[in-house]
Amino acid sequence: MQELKTNVILPGDSIELMNSLPEKSVDMIFADPPYNMQLGGELLRPDNTLVDGVSDDWDHFDDPKAYDDFTVAWLTAARRVLKDDGTITVIGSYHNIFRVGYILQNLGFWILNDIVWIKDNPTPNMKGTRLCNAHETMLWCSKNKNSKFTFNYEALKVLNDDKQMRSDWNLPICSGNERLRTASGESLHSTQKPEALLYRLLLMASRPGDIVLDPFFGTGTTGAVAKKLGRRFIGIEREQKYIDGAQKRIDAITSISDLADLEFSCKRKEPRIPFGQVLEYGLLQAGDWLFDAKQKLTAKVRSDGSLLADGFTGSIHKVGAFLTGAPSCNGWTFWYFEKKHHDLEVIDTLRQELRQKIYA
Repeated sequence: MQELKTNVILPGDSIELMNSLPEKSVDMIFADPPYNMQLGGELLRPDNTLVDGVSDDWDHFDDPKAYDDFTVAWLTAARRVLKDDGTITVIGSYHNIFRVGYILQNLGFWILNDIVWIKDNPTPNMKGTRLCNAHETMLWCSKNKNSKFTFNYEALKVLNDDKQMRSDWNLPICSGNERLRTASGESLHSTQKPEALLYRLLLMASRPGDIVLDPFFGTGTTGAVAKKLGRRFIGIEREQKYIDGAQKRIDAITSISDLADLEFSCKRKEPRIPFGQVLEYGLLQAGDWLFDAKQKLTAKVRSDGSLLADGFTGSIHKVGAFLTGAPSCNGWTFWYFEKKHHDLEVIDTLRQELRQKIYA
């Protein structure tokens, strides 16, 4: 069994090396496996210049069964090394992602989301025989249905200008100075992923200090972003030219010195505060009135922390849902109380005040 070292690139076969790592030792896996694109012959632009497509030997398989056998083998190895509460994200195209999804489910993984990466600047269909292929699909999975996986919902919402992050991500392909090139100016790797994509994924499903494994490391985008975000990484790559490029790329990155800069709010991790404690600490009292944001709905606070409105009694959440006819309601953000000078403030500020008072 190989000792678990992090922030390293392991040279060799991904399946063999994953099987040599300690069981249940990594928090997150990002996998960009061969797509088995089955390209036949050269692809030319209308001006007869050659398109730099995926023609590498590592993307060639004899038939669909050979690809399926390969996929079962590496996903089985990945499952063994993934922690019970860890997640895996596999990216692919129409060539392979449906086969990969079928195998993921057969192995016991639980699909949390399919994320569509919509490319802002896709490569056009040169022959004009099909639609321009402008997206790739990522399958984000927990190890099983009951895994308590990391999902930094609030961080993604802030990243998206305080709007809930959707599963369709508009991001450009890797180009310009970000793309690694050979001495002759050609792309070092035909399928290098943009850092923006990995930034969002790592922010979504990991926390500072977590170990992120990439079994098809390529030019090291996962490692580069992990270093920027204070995560540890393990890369596996068998092509020395990619290892050299990735290592040089990662070495040039300066780690963030102040770990506090890597922290972000995560309400799910914050201590639970019942509304009744607001009364116990004297921040509100029985008989006070609460209002909705437009001051059209009102409810009276009772001594046990319940509310009374239109003859209905219940929690801050149930009364809010009752008055609006909604199936559910977050009472902490729905209800407001009156401060001095008749200004209204959301009661969630009282919850935050209590967290600071009780748990700081």
